[in-house]
Amino acid sequence: QVQLVESVVGLVQPGGSLRLSCAASGVIFRILSMGWYRQAPGKQRELVADITTGGNINYADSVKGRFTISRDNAKNTEYLQMNSLKPEDTAVYYCNIAFYDSHYLRGDYWGQGTQVTVSS
Repeated sequence: QVQLVESVVGLVQPGGSLRLSCAASGVIFRILSMGWYRQAPGKQRELVADITTGGNINYADSVKGRFTISRDNAKNTEYLQMNSLKPEDTAVYYCNIAFYDSHYLRGDYWGQGTQVTVSS
């Protein structure tokens, strides 16, 4: 059974930094990408950043230059380093692993979600 467990370390004042971690357990075949999404109150869940198995990295325009996604394959862990945080970054952040099922249709595993609040 696959589980994604998130954790967060850091202060949350505007201009500050946080690092999110997501450790994956279990075996996942045909991984498409690993990434982070967020959902603010009253808004749809949106992609923050992801890394495809081919090594392509995508960032939402709103976080480019401030957030950095990375992964440690040996530890089955992905990270999201968030710098220069703004109040509009406040949201629940979810780690994600996208994969192809046996019919090559997309499936998703999700972390439990971590509340990030940026406020003075």
